[in-house]
Amino acid sequence: MPFDSRTLTVRRTGEETWEVLEPLVYRGRRDTFVVPAGFRTDFATVPRVVVWLIPRFGRYTLAAVLHDWLVTVGLLAGVVSSRDADGIFRRVLAELDVPPVRRWLMWCGVRWGALANPLRRPGWWRDTPRLLPLSVLAAPVVVPPALLISLALGVYTVVESAVTRLVPGAGRRVDRGMRL
Repeated sequence: MPFDSRTLTVRRTGEETWEVLEPLVYRGRRDTFVVPAGFRTDFATVPRVVVWLIPRFGRYTLAAVLHDWLVTVGLLAGVVSSRDADGIFRRVLAELDVPPVRRWLMWCGVRWGALANPLRRPGWWRDTPRLLPLSVLAAPVVVPPALLISLALGVYTVVESAVTRLVPGAGRRVDRGMRL
């Protein structure tokens, strides 16, 4: 088992963020990485339009938290390069028995995400011989539902905005706590 424990203890700190409460220790072939208590994560950083395919958490959650640490703290500290962090992520996904198609799709996602981040961009082009063919193969499965979901989210946003503006008190926050 690559992690000292398969247990991850977190506390919610925001709408989509969580704080690690106990260190998460990964022991690789050559390196050991420790995600310290206090580190904040969003689990798997997945665009909303593809959450239907890869939810924010699952069998891969420990790998996602480690990857979040590697591409923030680890990258800034010079522990790993962005490319290495993504490769470690893919390897850890395999070690956690994430099925091969999902693991390669997740790797494609983090590599495409690296292109959008100036700190993660160096060396990106070196993965294009693998990234482009995999992306083309995945497109017929991923793109049509993502377009439909994007359209539906757009319609929902318009409806939600209209209701919030037109219905008195609709935008007000409601306390859902029980009082006895």
